[in-house]
Parts: sequence; structure tokens; C-alpha cells
Amino acid sequence: MVAWFERYLHRHLDALRLPLWSAPPVASHPGAIVVYCNHPAWWDAALIIVLAGRLYPERASRAPFDAAMLARYRIFERIGAFGVDLDSPRGAAQFLAAARSILGAPDGMLWITAQGRFADARARPLALRPGVARLAEIAPDALFVPLAVEYTFWDERGAGAFAAFGPGIAGSELAALPRDQRLARLETDLTQTLDRLSADVISRDPARFRTLVSGRKGVGGLYDLWRRLAARLSGRRFDPAHRAAGGQDRAG
Repeated sequence: MVAWFERYLHRHLDALRLPLWSAPPVASHPGAIVVYCNHPAWWDAALIIVLAGRLYPERASRAPFDAAMLARYRIFERIGAFGVDLDSPRGAAQFLAAARSILGAPDGMLWITAQGRFADARARPLALRPGVARLAEIAPDALFVPLAVEYTFWDERGAGAFAAFGPGIAGSELAALPRDQRLARLETDLTQTLDRLSADVISRDPARFRTLVSGRKGVGGLYDLWRRLAARLSGRRFDPAHRAAGGQDRAG
């Protein structure tokens, strides 16, 4: 399924890029890992699946999913999602019980869209749901890592996906804080990671990023067929990208 979602990103997005400063937690971390992120778009689920499969193939990745949505997209249940009722105390209990089991394994990995709803990447405050801060109590040995996610258009027809891991914090350090301060700390760390990622995205400089998944280039259809033919007749190699490697606009 990771390969299928990679192909899906390739077909529909310009690329999945990570800034050079982003340092994903090492896969060999001795304990469970909690990755919590903002939730800007429907694409987040596919992006998380690709990141988990590419960066952590040996870990058992799981993710909470709105139970109502999971009923519509059963495929996610087959690849690690578990349903949670987001609007009831019962749902909170479900989430904590599942998290306790997942994070009790040394190779456990939990990916959480911590806002619990779609929200623009620029919206502040992030208003993370409090459940993510409760996890430090049940998994003090886990590492909590912020993941910033953003989508925007650069030069190609498809939007680019951008993801950045921020510095992690040990669960024991987080658990030592009062609950309200725990949530504030997690939100501050994620906000700072988002702001730094946004600065790189705004620069529109591919050199600031490494590409994890490359997408299709060009317009497609008859227009690119004509461009390909023109390139062949003139003895040039056809490159469907809108911009040349040096940044020259090919639209004219």
C-alpha cells in the first residue's frame, strides 16, 4: 500500500519535499515514537502513510482516524488506522486505550493529526486537542516529535506537499509538566516547526529541500505532445517541467 500511495502522490502532486534542516527521529530510537502534526488537508493521510513506509518500514505505525470517515474509507483501516469518535468521552477513552497498547511496544509508532479537524497551516493558535498531551502519562519512555505539513503551488500544475520534523521531547520530560503546560509545549514546538517550514516554502527555492517523492511534470495532453515533437525536430531533449533546472521560465 505504501507503493500505491507513492504512485498516487506522483500522479497528483508536484512533489513531496522535506527541508534540509528537517531531521526525522532515528528509526533505532529505543522506545515508541509519537509524531503529532497539523491537519491542513485530505492529503495528510496519504502523506503520513508514505512517510511512515519510507522512513520507518521496520516500525508498526498506527494512526487514529475519525470513526465516521473511517467507515467511508475502509482502506485506511487495513493499513494501520483505528477509529475514534472525536466528539464523545467514549472516543477519548478509545483513543487512550489504543494508544496505551501501541506505545507499550518498543517499536510502536503513533501518527496523530493533533488538531482533530482540517485547519489552514497559517491559522494560529493551532488549538491542538488535549488527548495528545495525555499520552505522556501512559508512555513516558516515548519520544514526542512535531511534524509540520503544508501544501502550495509553485511552478507546476500540481501542488507541492512539504513536511518537516522538528526537535522531539522525551515523554518523561513532558509528563513532568502540568497538563496545561504539556499541551502548550507541544503546540509551541509544532508552531515553531510550521513557521520555519513556511519560510522555506515561501522562498520557492528547491535547493532548500530534498525530494522524497517526485511528481509528474508538464501540462500533459496535446500541449506536451506538441512540445515533445518540437523538441525532437530541433534535436533537443524534451523536459516537461515548467522551469529549467536553472530557474528559467519555459512558459513562453
